[in-house]
Amino acid sequence: QVQLVESGGGLVQAGGSLRLSCAASARTFSNYAMGWFRQASGKEREFVAAIAWRGAIIIYADSVKGRFTISRDNAKNTVYLQMNSLKPEDTAVYYCAAKGGVVHLTSVDGMEYWGKGTLVTVSS
Repeated sequence: QVQLVESGGGLVQAGGSLRLSCAASARTFSNYAMGWFRQASGKEREFVAAIAWRGAIIIYADSVKGRFTISRDNAKNTVYLQMNSLKPEDTAVYYCAAKGGVVHLTSVDGMEYWGKGTLVTVSS
């Protein structure tokens, strides 16, 4: 069982930056691929970014490419999402997710474990 706890959300103006963190309880954190997903009010949860075991595979949604950066620190059992040049359309609850393996990293249904989410609000 893996427990995930997100932090770092908040209110920021358009053009600003935030860094989200996700602390994982897994003993073998480095064996898990990690992902960030988001869900805006009234919309379905969508993929944002994912990073495989030791960072060999990194994937971004087109909507955040060039603005967001995912990274992980296996020594701290933590994955990060650095979000720059934020836009009002980035407003959502951001969820951290984890799974074994490297397939289906962009799929909501493909992830095995989920955090409870952290709210990011970008004002115009």
